[in-house]
Amino acid sequence: TLNFTRPWRFVFARREKPLLLGIHAPFGHETPTLAHLCTSGPIPMEIGPLQHDDVDVGDPAPVRCLRNGLWLSRDRDLPFAILLSPAIEHMAVGGVHLELGVPEGERGLVFSQEFFREIEARVNRGGTYRGRVISLESHHRYSGTGGAVKVHRLRAVQREEVILPQKTLALLDRNVGSFIRARDHIKRLGLSAKKGLLFYGPPGTGKTHTIHYLASQLPEHTTLLITAEQVGLLDEYFRLARFLQPSMLVVEDVDLIARARERMSGPCEEVLLNKLLNEMDGLREDADVIFILTTNRPDQLEPALAARPGRIDQAIEFPLPDDEGRSKLITLYSRGLELPAELLELIVRRTKGASPAFIKELMRRAAQFQFEIEANGRLQQSAVDGALEEMVFSGGALNLKLLGGSSTDLGAANEPSRLSSQLPGLSTP
Repeated sequence: TLNFTRPWRFVFARREKPLLLGIHAPFGHETPTLAHLCTSGPIPMEIGPLQHDDVDVGDPAPVRCLRNGLWLSRDRDLPFAILLSPAIEHMAVGGVHLELGVPEGERGLVFSQEFFREIEARVNRGGTYRGRVISLESHHRYSGTGGAVKVHRLRAVQREEVILPQKTLALLDRNVGSFIRARDHIKRLGLSAKKGLLFYGPPGTGKTHTIHYLASQLPEHTTLLITAEQVGLLDEYFRLARFLQPSMLVVEDVDLIARARERMSGPCEEVLLNKLLNEMDGLREDADVIFILTTNRPDQLEPALAARPGRIDQAIEFPLPDDEGRSKLITLYSRGLELPAELLELIVRRTKGASPAFIKELMRRAAQFQFEIEANGRLQQSAVDGALEEMVFSGGALNLKLLGGSSTDLGAANEPSRLSSQLPGLSTP
């Protein structure tokens, strides 16, 4: 983004020093334009002091930017005006409106083309959102309009914190890291620089966690997160992905908008699906954009999305962890706790069918039980038993499902432990 607080040096460096004026609209019903300034309509524009906004760009302190302004200048004998104002749609701010006014004719046409070409080039070279994870702020009412850019301050995820099967890690490395390193070579061969990935698997298996890892490992990319409630802003997100490339565009729970057509309940859902397909197809072959779509229900996806190369190039499964994976996850999430080897083995057996999200919550609750029983030093089995009892049995099947566990596997694995305190002679597994 450009800082509009002061006159842009690239515009006025070789031209007449500009006159900068603040403009004000009595009512915020529509976008202020040069046409409003040149007419005495029912809601005329007024000249007044400059106004500024503090914009969060992810730095420790916000950036002070001009909200609206009018620059008047000349390029030799060519007068021109630049208007900056809030873009308003349905009485809500949806971005920035930038307008250039020049006299008609060939000279004005060439000047305007050079001006906007330079604006776009400078935004592309700018580092304001480079390496950031951003999304568009939705308004409180569902109107399909875009608001301010929100910068997400996510904790950096290290490689050792990504506990996945070796096959899954190899696919990630080849289709993200290795692909980016080879992208310039691929483009020189005239091949597509786009990449589409589908992350699928049960809830809580690490899809979103892995996206956070990828975002922290791609400092030159801008990551755009599209959540379910923001699907109406798809065109705005794709425009940003093109503008801020190289970029990574993430659509979470894509099955909500890209389910098979026979599963749709109305034309509005099909419109969103077609918009997604058209936007993915509309990107140029040399666009440095990586798509990542996530779903818990791959069987419900529209074949036009999931079965066509060029949209989705690689599907990557995120399965429930095996014994080795659960052992690594338990060790990872028990940091700060002294975990005996025999207790680790016991927890691995009892968490068969559990997701990484379940294991993370289990270790957090075990730490709480450890504190409540005032047990210092090593983690006690009684603390783990209490956490499992609360998560698997006390909360019922719905609670277990919400936490990312299989009621059949976890119930069978933990039932003997639960009964051991009630029936004499029944040993704990």
